[in-house]
Amino acid sequence: MRILYFYPENPLLKNQGNNARALSLLNYFKNRNITVDFVGVAEDKFKQEDIIEIEKSGLIKKGYLLNCFKRSKHQLKYFFCFSLPNKIFKKIKEFDRIRFGQKENFETILKQNQYDYIIISYVYWANLVKNRSLCKNAKLLIDTHDFLTSQFQESKNFKLGKWFEKEISILNTFDKILAISIEEQFVFSQFIDKEIKIVAHTLSNKSSLKTDPTYDIVYVASDNDHNKKAVKWFFDKVYPLLPKNLKICVVGRISNYIDDYPNVEKNVFVEDLDSVYSASRIAICPMLSGTGVKIKVIEAMSFGLPIVCNDRGVDGLTNKTHNGCLVTNNEVEFAQNIEKLLSDSSYYDKVSTEAKIYFNENHNQDTVYKELDKIFNL
Repeated sequence: MRILYFYPENPLLKNQGNNARALSLLNYFKNRNITVDFVGVAEDKFKQEDIIEIEKSGLIKKGYLLNCFKRSKHQLKYFFCFSLPNKIFKKIKEFDRIRFGQKENFETILKQNQYDYIIISYVYWANLVKNRSLCKNAKLLIDTHDFLTSQFQESKNFKLGKWFEKEISILNTFDKILAISIEEQFVFSQFIDKEIKIVAHTLSNKSSLKTDPTYDIVYVASDNDHNKKAVKWFFDKVYPLLPKNLKICVVGRISNYIDDYPNVEKNVFVEDLDSVYSASRIAICPMLSGTGVKIKVIEAMSFGLPIVCNDRGVDGLTNKTHNGCLVTNNEVEFAQNIEKLLSDSSYYDKVSTEAKIYFNENHNQDTVYKELDKIFNL
């Protein structure tokens, strides 16, 4: 079997949950001895040497990067083939991240190769396979990663009906849809008569790696708008209610949006995130908005860590209760949940056990790989 897998970013960068999901899928392909060609998008953080590193890892056979043609060198072609058509057909730009020349780059790859499956990550990039004839007999799959219409609510001129209709029409052009959460599967299935499968994020069980705790609380997050709102809420509303002797570790680019506090260690990047989780007592996920599964929650579960979160923290989880997550949108209860976990060992053990059980039943490698085998007819 040969697969062409498009994912725009470097899956080896461990700074975002979506990269972890892409990497887990590549690991599945490697485990099943599936030949994979990979296509990403060239940028400052993703260069040819990174593609070579992925090839050397054995995750892919051949890697490509889509480059964006410089407008200054192709002004007439840019206007007549890209800018003008977009204006005439009033394309919703939020649903298309393909830049000038990238579609041609991708179609060159299609012309030169034959694949059994072509996987596109995100609705943004669906037009890469708009010319179905170039895909030959390959089955087209889209990994949604998220329900994008919800993400665009703050966009200028947003209209729910128009945006939702656009997302559904794009998904309908694919043979199979891979959703990350049960909520996405439910919404899409009401409007799409195609096979819609949940591909849960998978990790190995790492609860045995737990060490003596260095940190009371770990918080892992990138710097998207949802996380910026979340971290402001936590430090404005929850942090003042917590004992100041608690040791808090923050990992990710969200660190750049946190003031200095004597008991808060900020790390924009850590080489080994496992070492932080294994040395932490609990994890937090203060999410007030956003959709899709929070990979940081699954990561914490894999270590058996209890998680204190808001309602959005359990989005995508099959079970919303007895899963290792203590859920509240109230800042006082949020702080109380943290303190109870850290002060009551029997309660801590109960919630930790629930996290381990939920993880093993829904996200362990054997369970997820069996579902992927069905999707790829193995």
